[in-house]
Amino acid sequence: QVQLVESGGGLVQAGGSLRLSCAASGSTTSIRDMGWFRQAPGKQRELVADVSSGGRLNYAESVKGRFTISRDNAKKAVFLQMNSLKPEDTAVYYCWAFSNLNFWGQGTQVTVSS
Repeated sequence: QVQLVESGGGLVQAGGSLRLSCAASGSTTSIRDMGWFRQAPGKQRELVADVSSGGRLNYAESVKGRFTISRDNAKKAVFLQMNSLKPEDTAVYYCWAFSNLNFWGQGTQVTVSS
């Protein structure tokens, strides 16, 4: 089992920045991919960005050039630097890890005001 705990969400004005952090614990040696998903009210959960154990990065088109994902394999953590935030980025952001199974954090709210 893998446990994921997010931090760093909050309220920010459009154009501002936030940094999300996610710390993994438990059976972390089996983790392969890590990343971030988000879910806005009334919408399906969608991939924001992910990073493989080998460092391959993947971003949703809507966040390319604004968000940066990074991973600290030694600390079993993944981060999401979000710049130039827009109101449409408002959502609950979930940390995700894949280790033969999908594991999810509890989610952290990000609200971007116009």
